[in-house]
Amino acid sequence: MPCCSAAACAGHFDSKRVIEDLRDYRATGPAATTRALSDALLRAGVQQSTLLDIGGGVGAIQHALLAAGAREATAVEASIAYLDAARAEAERRGWDGRIHYQLGDFVEVAAQIPAADIVTLDRVVCCYPGMEALVRLSAARSNRLYGLVYPRGEWWVRAVIWFENVIRRLTRNPFRSYVHSPKAMDGLIRSLGFALQSRVRTFVWEVVVYARQS
Repeated sequence: MPCCSAAACAGHFDSKRVIEDLRDYRATGPAATTRALSDALLRAGVQQSTLLDIGGGVGAIQHALLAAGAREATAVEASIAYLDAARAEAERRGWDGRIHYQLGDFVEVAAQIPAADIVTLDRVVCCYPGMEALVRLSAARSNRLYGLVYPRGEWWVRAVIWFENVIRRLTRNPFRSYVHSPKAMDGLIRSLGFALQSRVRTFVWEVVVYARQS
């Protein structure tokens, strides 16, 4: 997923962490919020659709949608360890040739990425300081559905993120997390021609899917 810099992202999401994530995914499936996002997209219909999954980690959303009838996917990932893990899992599941991979910060490579029917950012906005650029460029690539998972803007969420960033600063970890205003994101997405289709809230996370208006 994109973050404060590609180097910081690669360092934070290193091979050890990615191996653990892939092992957990294979053992118990995707995280609850990832499953909620996938389920919302499946209810909206994914047959023969194309997917652009930004910062998709081990590829949970890609695998779920392809298994449900999506035609192909593009994965853009800033962590080479996650990209390698997603590719290995895709090969294991028989998706050879149906997922295309791009390493890099999405905002920097967006011009090279084709539009897709569905665009997803699962816990990605919270890893990027420039919310507006990320949302504008990613939403512009969506022809139909736009799905995101991001932290709720409540004080307790902000407090936890602040504390995590303090620990990272003390340990000289350059990676940072961000809590962007859900209201600002919603207003921006609506201004780009989308309407909210579904929302699920947990104690910490918000899972939303928007549909492009014709």
